[in-house]
Amino acid sequence: MEIISIDTETIKLEQFLKFCGEVGTGGIAKIIIGDGLVKVNGEVETRRGKKLKSKDVVEIENRKYKIECNNKGQ
Repeated sequence: MEIISIDTETIKLEQFLKFCGEVGTGGIAKIIIGDGLVKVNGEVETRRGKKLKSKDVVEIENRKYKIECNNKGQ
């Protein structure tokens, strides 16, 4: 599992997939999320605007990413 650090308290799923390098564009993110190919905390997530927070785990094609928030307490 790869740890991905973000500088905000939350990040939208679509943005996260671009940020971690899984997709190159929002259009591709929209397709794979809509097709049910992305899991958040073990559950299929089809909302591209789903807000992710620290400790959430995103899975796509057996690759897992754990979100870590860098600005705790700010």
